[in-house]
Amino acid sequence: MHVIPSEVEESPDSSERVRNVSTSLDMTEGFFAALSVQNDAVPHSAAMNMAIDEALLETAVGPTIRFYRWRSPALSFGYFGKFSDVAIYAAERDLVRRWTGGGIVFHGDDLTYSILIPASDPVFDESSIAIYEKIHLALCEALNGIGTQAVVAGDTDPGGLVDGIRAAVSASGYNCFANPVRADIMINGRKIAGAAQRRTRRGLLQQGSIQGTTTNTDLAAKFAQALSTNCSEIEISEELFQRAQELAQHKYGTESWVRKR
Repeated sequence: MHVIPSEVEESPDSSERVRNVSTSLDMTEGFFAALSVQNDAVPHSAAMNMAIDEALLETAVGPTIRFYRWRSPALSFGYFGKFSDVAIYAAERDLVRRWTGGGIVFHGDDLTYSILIPASDPVFDESSIAIYEKIHLALCEALNGIGTQAVVAGDTDPGGLVDGIRAAVSASGYNCFANPVRADIMINGRKIAGAAQRRTRRGLLQQGSIQGTTTNTDLAAKFAQALSTNCSEIEISEELFQRAQELAQHKYGTESWVRKR
């Protein structure tokens, strides 16, 4: 799922604004000393997907990546977004307001992921844009590993990366994938991956969407391996799942949350 808003629209065809991932792969080498990988094979409602991500951030003791899908066609929009900008889709899609920022993202056939970095991990001390770039360099490496010609966009202001930055832009109702910004991933001049972040005292959450790629490949595994050479599979515990159900029922699935603005 995606998303970083910006007031400056990039030209994806500009050679000086795109850099090939092969020049910067050393940035992702050992980015995480260890990484827990959670492949959520059960499609969830939009509210439940957001709730699981928040519950994971509450409990993560080390960097964790979760891959997940959607029970039905869905639309997520950023924390600062206006419900009036997405209300037209309510009859055809499962709508949810994300905890992270950004614009409108359509979900269904995309591969969606979240990365949770607890505040106790050294990576948390890096800047938000540095974390975003390094994660996308790893994703770009994984995409090229399945035969794509992916590149990382660069050299524009990543406005809206952190909650509260350019909130007005986040609320503008734009389609995230029509507006590539620094460190988004491009294939043939088209944005196919972006993300949004939220940083709290507990840690950092990055939610991202990968669109327009073949989903029955080992992209998820390659992505995780590009982030860390020390990956281990984990399952969602019953306690965490129950906490997520509470968050879905009392927060993400409520009219007051979805219509917050």
